[in-house]
Amino acid sequence: MKQGVSILFAVVLTVMIFTSCGGGSYQNEVQIGDQVWMTKNLDVSTFRNGDPIPHAKTDDEWRRAGENKQPAWCYNDNDPANGSMYGKLYNWYAVNDSRGLAPKGYHIPTDSEWTALTDYLGGESAAGIKMKSAIGWYDNGNGTNSIGFLGLPGGCRGDRGLGSPIGYEGLWWSSTEDYTSTAWYLHLYYFNGSVHRYVYLKECGLSVRCLKD
Repeated sequence: MKQGVSILFAVVLTVMIFTSCGGGSYQNEVQIGDQVWMTKNLDVSTFRNGDPIPHAKTDDEWRRAGENKQPAWCYNDNDPANGSMYGKLYNWYAVNDSRGLAPKGYHIPTDSEWTALTDYLGGESAAGIKMKSAIGWYDNGNGTNSIGFLGLPGGCRGDRGLGSPIGYEGLWWSSTEDYTSTAWYLHLYYFNGSVHRYVYLKECGLSVRCLKD
């Protein structure tokens, strides 16, 4: 039975290669139900139109960008070595910028589109273990990556600069605003296999995963 399930996943999850624009590198994508997702966190330093996204290299630069409601990106712990695997962290002002954060042909998922994904995977209580990568999570809190999403624990950046380190949690923005100061995001923890939906201050830095148009 397990072998049959593995073969089914291999057939259903068609993996294709595309070139991301805006300063990124070659990425993979995977079809899950009716949706096609990137399998890597976004790692671009320019908007779709070519304009640069400001790089906040210090906690003070990050804080000022948020206070001024300006787009910004950073690496977790300001360490470029974290970018190759985990991508960049973006504030929501970059996510919502009219110049377009996602590469051509893709968009930042809405909260409803994240929910459609987790519903397809059996609901929030069952989806997390399937979405999490099979390695890299703290205290052996790994997932199965059975649907090919490759959810990595890239951590986050708080509005004042401090945040969570690599290994403990993965957080991905949606494009859906909650109130003037907050927006919805999807959250995976190391200590359970569930998915959680919360709102976060727009000044905070989270990972971004793109969905095909």
